[in-house]
Amino acid sequence: MKSRETLIRLRRFQADEKRRRVAQIEAMIADFARMGADLDREIAQEEQRAGISDPAHFAYPTYARAAAQRRENIRRSASDLHVQLDEAKAALAEAFEELKKVEILEDRERTTERAAETARDQASMDAIGLGRARA
Repeated sequence: MKSRETLIRLRRFQADEKRRRVAQIEAMIADFARMGADLDREIAQEEQRAGISDPAHFAYPTYARAAAQRRENIRRSASDLHVQLDEAKAALAEAFEELKKVEILEDRERTTERAAETARDQASMDAIGLGRARA
């Protein structure tokens, strides 16, 4: 019984860790999206200030070119994080399945114990009733 309770605590801890990992990755993706949007605005402002929006133009602003490169790096990183997020979600689902299996086993064991205890109590009451009936 004790070992099963320990196993349940372990499975819950593992599921919580996986849930935290999913939340962490989702937060990082949101940060990258925000940073990409900020860079989009900065690039548009720089292009407007320079009056040149063609990256192939020889006078295209250097800052806008560098910001566009950073934006692409952020988008690539966000794409990689989406892959990690899918893997983390799969691991979380697996952890929940394992936790549920152990909880179901624990519930079955408790139900069996309660039935056995009820049967013992009933047998004890029957014995008392028979003893009084004979007296």
